[in-house]
Amino acid sequence: MTSQNYEDYWKLTLEYSDINSDKFLGTLSIIVNFIDKNSSEEYSKEKYDRLQQEVFDTFPKEDMGSVRKSINQFIKLGFINFELRSYHPNTKDFINAKTKRKRQSIFSRIVYTNSSFSRSVTNDSNGREINFLIKTLEENGKLHKRDIISLMTVDVSEIASGYLNSQELSDRRVYAEEIDFIERKYNQVSYLWGVLGKLDDLIIIDDYLYFQEDAQVILDSEIKKDKLRDPYLHRIYKNQLKEESTEILGGIKCMVEKLVYPTLVASHIKPFVKSSEEESYDPENGLLLSQNMDGLFDKGYISFNDDGSIILSDKLDPELRDYLSKYVLDGVFVGAKRKEYLNYHREIFGERLGI
Repeated sequence: MTSQNYEDYWKLTLEYSDINSDKFLGTLSIIVNFIDKNSSEEYSKEKYDRLQQEVFDTFPKEDMGSVRKSINQFIKLGFINFELRSYHPNTKDFINAKTKRKRQSIFSRIVYTNSSFSRSVTNDSNGREINFLIKTLEENGKLHKRDIISLMTVDVSEIASGYLNSQELSDRRVYAEEIDFIERKYNQVSYLWGVLGKLDDLIIIDDYLYFQEDAQVILDSEIKKDKLRDPYLHRIYKNQLKEESTEILGGIKCMVEKLVYPTLVASHIKPFVKSSEEESYDPENGLLLSQNMDGLFDKGYISFNDDGSIILSDKLDPELRDYLSKYVLDGVFVGAKRKEYLNYHREIFGERLGI
């Protein structure tokens, strides 16, 4: 393994974490306009000081150190280039995006193609740590948070392949544990973890990073290794939920949205893998849901109180929270036994749900 000073690690700090906030977009706009107005002027400390003052005048800080941090975050993320020479071709598209979804996609493109955590206004770098991390994810299928902290010790320029395979990743984690890097730097991964959570097609589940389209396949495969689902008992279980829906809603409908879908999911309240044999096929331990509702419920982004009112995670986009807030699980579905299962669901996802 390549020797490396273990204090030389990926360093990323962000002044603003919300890419849709007025401060994030406003500061970036000031920088872009400054570059456009002063494109013919060579870089100098005096030029940089003028930019800092413009940012400070609009978004005052306690000191200029915080102002410089708010500027440098855009350089590390790839929006702005070394010495304020230029900006990424998609930077203005990001600022002017009409929807948060479009802005997220542009953010993903910029960060993947041009971010470098060692870059600053006065120091150029082509590290491409995010590019390296995502290619390592492609190679390995999933990455635990501790794997990602271990990757932070890698000098990307020394890895010819552009990623770590499973054995190299394992070796790197052993190395990071030996030097106590994981424990000492665990909190510092929060900025990087936050950026990863904003990138297209990535999803974080229980401290693991996956590609969204691969996550369920990998998780289902891992669950099946531990506990096999009986196909016939599961059909009976789903049929009982269909009968309950028909009796109460007049048809086979999502119990929350009350809509007829071509496909509905018999969604366990207490997760199947944690349920006893009896609980696994108990219809009281289930809700008939649309695939969207099932995805949110299964991952703990929504739950229900004993009166059927919906609980929404703060981790959901505000627009989605607003859309979902109108839904309830009718009290007729929430008998004593189902309340016990819902209580379990709220407990295991309490942190994500903010309760």
